[in-house]
Amino acid sequence: MRKSTTLKFLFLLPFFATAVLNAQSKPGNNKKQANFTNKPAQELAQSHGFERCSTVEYESYLQAKFPGRMNADQFEAWLAPLVQNAKANKSQNGNIITIPVVVHVIHNGQNLGVAPNIVDEQVMSQITVMNNDYRRLAGTPGFNNNVVGADVQIQFALAKVDPKGNPTNGIDRVNLCQTSWSRADIETFVKPETIWDPTKYMNMWSLKFTDTTLLGYAQFPSTSGLPGLNAQGGEAYSDGVVANYATFGSSDYNVNNSFLLGAPYDKGRTMTHEVGHFLGLRHIWGDSNCGDDFCADTPTAHTSNYTCNPAIPSCTNPSIFEMVQNYMDYTNDTCMNIFTINQKDRITTVMNNSPRRMELKTSVADQPIPLFPNDAEVKLERECATATCALPTAQNPKISLYNRGTSPLTSAVITYSVNGNSKTYNWSGNLAQDKYQIITLPMDANVLGGQMNINVTSVNGVADQRSSNSNITVNYLGAIVRADANVVFNLQLDQYGSETSWTLKNSSGATVQSGGPYTDSPNGALPALKTFNWTLSADECYTLTVNDEYGDGFYPYGGYYNVKSQSGTTLLSGSHFASTQSRSLKVQVLGTNEVVKNNFGIYPNPVNDVLNITKVSDKAHFEIHNAVGQLVKSGTISNNQIRVADLVKGTYIISIKDNAISESIKFIKK
Repeated sequence: MRKSTTLKFLFLLPFFATAVLNAQSKPGNNKKQANFTNKPAQELAQSHGFERCSTVEYESYLQAKFPGRMNADQFEAWLAPLVQNAKANKSQNGNIITIPVVVHVIHNGQNLGVAPNIVDEQVMSQITVMNNDYRRLAGTPGFNNNVVGADVQIQFALAKVDPKGNPTNGIDRVNLCQTSWSRADIETFVKPETIWDPTKYMNMWSLKFTDTTLLGYAQFPSTSGLPGLNAQGGEAYSDGVVANYATFGSSDYNVNNSFLLGAPYDKGRTMTHEVGHFLGLRHIWGDSNCGDDFCADTPTAHTSNYTCNPAIPSCTNPSIFEMVQNYMDYTNDTCMNIFTINQKDRITTVMNNSPRRMELKTSVADQPIPLFPNDAEVKLERECATATCALPTAQNPKISLYNRGTSPLTSAVITYSVNGNSKTYNWSGNLAQDKYQIITLPMDANVLGGQMNINVTSVNGVADQRSSNSNITVNYLGAIVRADANVVFNLQLDQYGSETSWTLKNSSGATVQSGGPYTDSPNGALPALKTFNWTLSADECYTLTVNDEYGDGFYPYGGYYNVKSQSGTTLLSGSHFASTQSRSLKVQVLGTNEVVKNNFGIYPNPVNDVLNITKVSDKAHFEIHNAVGQLVKSGTISNNQIRVADLVKGTYIISIKDNAISESIKFIKK
């Protein structure tokens, strides 16, 4: 049977910064107003105060954000003949499909197992629940005896290979330095900042919502690019499903009492439901009184059900009862246990035709790759300190050390260097496969910013067996970035210049430079790059703040900002932020013939041909690194001199080591 009326769908997106994003549009702004709505109070009262699903509201948000997006009627007109074709030609559907999954666990620096940084076992329990439900597995809560109950023939597996081709357990833990996330924050920062290729992975996010009533939401299948259609669906950078961390997983598998779940939505059915939307299913009541979910074998429901009452007469036939046990209703987790044959038909059609869904069928990211006994992975952890000139000048970077080997990881040697200043960290412990530990790498206070290389050189007393995941190079900027007096501020506005403003303040809070708001760019084109030359005071600390009135930074419109030295070294940069982003830099100037430290001295500075070194013995060694950290010259200091005539003009760091004393000094080659 065909059910009456239509429905509107909804989804969510991402971002990263220390400020909260406010998705409001000022009068005259070219950006489309795209705001999120909430469930009415009377509906929340039926669901224990929770918003069971926000997918419909998310679709309304996308309709406002992307005017070319198909509405519900257009989507169904596209989908209906494909569903009929799938029914008539079952052979095209293939066998069981395994979808590789990555779960992004978003936290704010909490220890593992402290909300919202849920443990691996809780994540894995969610995958188990979805497999029980979508495969209708006997002996599990996902089994049913209903005559229209279906094995959807889709199963899920945590990814075993990451986008770089390295081994993973499919759990991506990311510290985004923010306590909780609004739906607008998620769309404009969290998702684009963390998403893995959506044609190879189904992206799931577990996080803490700012709206404490919200349980989850999903992005409906996109139809962009299909023949004969001129419509824009949801963006690839926002594709996936999102859940409150306290609904992600099932308490049925909480054997060690480490899960962070809240009843009555603690059996994993929030994600079974939201993944149903991700695969093309609608709520069984059609999001309207006696609405249409376009599945003939789900009895027409009056509205959403919150109680597990199997004796509610359907809209069209009082002898047929509403299917309150369907995963696409709003009943409690323990009530849900059925997908139907027609719902399977819809999912099959989407998997055969929708962009980013049909590609998932051929993804091999769930297939294991060869593993080694001794394999450590290193990742840089975010620095969450607020920009302030009161911070200490030394920043000790944090890394996460993962065991990707088959043997327990009991020891590792980590070498790290910035501009020739090298250190070694000897770690010991006991990490099982895919477990990790956060490590703080000590840094000297006088180390300037630049390119930092971090390398795990030894694992369990032998050479690390996979170099592709144990060696990373990152920008070491620190909470306070050291700069010369003359710097260049580059500002690439996006199309909405009227939203952007910025200030540069000194340590006393006085504004010394500022700009904006600017003019919007016609026809959506990026305006010309704006360049400002600043002359700053020595031994002064400055804070640069960039603001966006709309609350989505420059992403994804192409804008950015950076501060560079005269030699072109990037000191500060940014693009992904919400309402505001602040960074600090401190000016430290080296003058001509200046003796920088009491240990060693260098002169002249700047230098043409010969650099003189004082207070060194005839056993002293040196290394010279350029502004990006590359070693360009090394050797023994002879007669207190080093010839530098062969160096190109620019800024360099010389590292001098004499017996037990070492020091790094900046100099300029003229």
